[in-house]
Amino acid sequence: MQTTNEQNPLKKLLSIERSTGRHWVGNGFPVRTLFSYSDLGSVLSPFLLLDYAGPVNFPPTDERRGVGEHPHRGFETVTIVYDGSVEHRDSSGGGGSIGPGDVQWMTAASGVVHEEFHGRDFARRGGKFEMVQLWVNLPARYKMTPPRYQSILNSQIPIVNLPNGQGSVRVIAGKFEGARGPAQTFTPIHVQDMRLNSDQQMDLNLPDGYTTALVVLKGSVRVSGSEVIGPAEVGLFDRAGTTIRIDSANDATVLLLGGEPIDEPIAGSGPFVMNTAEEIRQAMADYQGGKMGHLS
Repeated sequence: MQTTNEQNPLKKLLSIERSTGRHWVGNGFPVRTLFSYSDLGSVLSPFLLLDYAGPVNFPPTDERRGVGEHPHRGFETVTIVYDGSVEHRDSSGGGGSIGPGDVQWMTAASGVVHEEFHGRDFARRGGKFEMVQLWVNLPARYKMTPPRYQSILNSQIPIVNLPNGQGSVRVIAGKFEGARGPAQTFTPIHVQDMRLNSDQQMDLNLPDGYTTALVVLKGSVRVSGSEVIGPAEVGLFDRAGTTIRIDSANDATVLLLGGEPIDEPIAGSGPFVMNTAEEIRQAMADYQGGKMGHLS
């Protein structure tokens, strides 16, 4: 992926998805679901869901804020922290604390039980909290592989400064202008964390045939000649073509998502995403039978 190439055909903006309200996950994550596999699973493959938590200010507390022990199977969770901190622990032995700029890439695959809470020091002092959690699907052949955990620190993520002061790009997964993100993925995926502020036109290139979404968290981005994607909105683009044209950006924090689609059925129920209803029933039975492990 790179900037500015006039020879590349544009990806057409298909729609702008807007969140419809905020709900709580546990007592620590007030989230807006910007997209979900329940209505956009085949369109956004390999991406399943994106929850945007915050920005919100929490008062100091000694209480544990977050969501307790719960299972996952069949996909990966990608947590990106902008403000505050998150502590994670799972039944495969993975875990740790991530703060501003850090990323946690957890592969649930065959199944894990985990918990997510505000970092203890952050909870005690309080302050601004903001993060996103992205769910990434796994192909059927990888859904029952062993779980794994990647803790990616801010210092490990390469930054590409755009020309003419247009902004910067943190390369979490995939490539951007020669910089490669540290995240290991099962299928070809681009996850780019961008800060954009410019009235100059900019082209962002992804492979033809890739699912492409521009997730605007803050600020606004004008694309395709006139359409404005505002805060907590997602621009969905046609897979055909290789270029997204950004006409201007106003103090925007943006996630650019691109990936090779997984052309397989999606069957999901709560924390499980598989290919068939029978596999979902088996996941529930395995969790209830303790086969996904426990947190001691």
